[in-house]
Amino acid sequence: MELQLALDLVNIPEAIELITEVEEHIDVVEIGTPVVINEGLRAVKEIKEAFPNLKVLADLKIMDAAGYEVMKASEAGADIITILGAAEDESIKGAVKEAKKQGKKILVDMIAVKDIEGRAKELDALGVDFICVHTGYDLQAVGQNSFEDLRAIKSVVRNAKTAIAGGIKLETLPEVVKAAPDLIIVGGGITGQADKKTTTAKMQEMIHQG
Repeated sequence: MELQLALDLVNIPEAIELITEVEEHIDVVEIGTPVVINEGLRAVKEIKEAFPNLKVLADLKIMDAAGYEVMKASEAGADIITILGAAEDESIKGAVKEAKKQGKKILVDMIAVKDIEGRAKELDALGVDFICVHTGYDLQAVGQNSFEDLRAIKSVVRNAKTAIAGGIKLETLPEVVKAAPDLIIVGGGITGQADKKTTTAKMQEMIHQG
């Protein structure tokens, strides 16, 4: 299991400052969709240059023109690029093909997908690298989480790795670790804490013990 830090509400200097604080305890740093919208792929490039030892995920949530967008994110230094599970199969195929060409990985975000199990099977067959269950901000606000969805995906997926995102905190992490995804994505559970370094170190320890 690996720990991914999701950065959504920062600019590039703030991101660098935050990552510096916790970098020894994380495996992947995510340049969140709001950061890409505000700063462009320059954010991916600058973070990868500043932290060459970390894997960088560009959360583009691709829906169309997938091959081109994966190519551009790869050029910027992204190791993992996200596409939406709701995208057309042709878009998924285009993303996977380009990622393989560039030596990168594709993570599929299952946000808003209704038939989680059925779509996970299809995506697995299309050769994606990660399938991520994701409780978005708006659903977190009404108390939902993705643990059941994670178990459903794990029961049907044969090749792809699994990931979980959305509202994960130190208190809920034991339940997540028990479900054993390959990648655990934490945003506010780290960035919203007063002592980010200690929180991240504790999370890393729990993940490694799991």
